[in-house]
Amino acid sequence: MNASGLRGKVVIVTGGASGIGLATAQRFLQEGCRVAVWDRRTLVDIPAIGSGPAAPDGGSSASVLMAQVDVTDSAAVTAATAAVMEQWSRIDVLINNAGITRDAWLVKWREDALLGQMSDEAFDEVVDVNLRGVFVCTRAVVPDMIAGGGGVVLNASSIVAAHGNIGQTNYAASKAAVIGMTRTWARELGRHHIRVNAVAPGIIATGMVQTIPVKVREALLAATPLGRIGEPRDVAEVYAWLASDAAAFVHGAVIAVDGGLVMGT
Repeated sequence: MNASGLRGKVVIVTGGASGIGLATAQRFLQEGCRVAVWDRRTLVDIPAIGSGPAAPDGGSSASVLMAQVDVTDSAAVTAATAAVMEQWSRIDVLINNAGITRDAWLVKWREDALLGQMSDEAFDEVVDVNLRGVFVCTRAVVPDMIAGGGGVVLNASSIVAAHGNIGQTNYAASKAAVIGMTRTWARELGRHHIRVNAVAPGIIATGMVQTIPVKVREALLAATPLGRIGEPRDVAEVYAWLASDAAAFVHGAVIAVDGGLVMGT
């Protein structure tokens, strides 16, 4: 599928070194975009996929800019944003994909004994990356989008934002708050021709999902009407569509990419 109007666009993908983020970076490269990959881990080699036709501004298309960036670090994000502007002079799409899990029951109790509970550190770390990171990156990038005449911001939420999930107080809270920010920014930024939407994946075959207990994964799969676990490319396709001209009137939406899991729960 070709997503119209993307060739030559400058796209930032956070958490782009693996999983959904890596698949998303590759998907936009296939469209001839210039992609900045931000991740706090060791970065992978993502070769540009062909040079393609020249971009609308005369520059080359389908190229990659890698940077090790902690999305919770405002100074690092500001510097990385400046580096993208120095390289390509504009930012068209921001995909706030970076996220982590630190699962634990709020309170785990058995046979009149406290067995465990979610720590302050586990709660704070997840909220810091999954929520504050989205805020920090969007705040840094939006002024350049406004100056450039508009853009697209896409945020990673999750189906657990609406339905909860055992052992994920921190994760569910962060992803629900992302939806609140998405809808707030849709109201604030639409006047600047910036579209803001969120994607809510279900169970996707990533390293993060492998940390979920087997019994929980099996229950989620059994509740998925399509009968399979999603692939990172399934989410990447939705990001590409939402960033394209085909979704020009989609704004403030939360798109589930879950194989029908929400219906099955």
